[in-house]
Amino acid sequence: MAGGGFCRLPNGTVVVALTLTRPADGTGPGGGTEAGPGAPVRVLVHAANRARALTRLRNLGLRAVYLRGNDRPPTPDEVTAVLHHPDGLLWRAAPQPDQAAVRPPALGHHASPPVSSCQELWHPIRALLGPSGYAGPARPAA
Repeated sequence: MAGGGFCRLPNGTVVVALTLTRPADGTGPGGGTEAGPGAPVRVLVHAANRARALTRLRNLGLRAVYLRGNDRPPTPDEVTAVLHHPDGLLWRAAPQPDQAAVRPPALGHHASPPVSSCQELWHPIRALLGPSGYAGPARPAA
């Protein structure tokens, strides 16, 4: 997993941001994005706590989802996006660093991090999982 993190909001809820690989059975060759199967995607989840955020993703069929550390917490723009969405679950292609945008370090300064050119809009989580989505485990007939 490339990175993930969380931030706690003033009302006690959390926003969890994870970078996952796109499922192979998602929509079409990219679902309207440049992210094909296996490409990294950034997933945002708004929940009461971190455990519930990860449970929401696992209930959708994304089983190998873990949050280790807080190396890439959600940006303020990501927090705003997930708070304004009724489902509280969003995704988009993970920003790829521009190699041409890497600037050499100035005298006495560290190298600037690569700037991302990703301007893709956020999508509902159903668009990532495909047209049928995840129906959950089969229930035995009663």
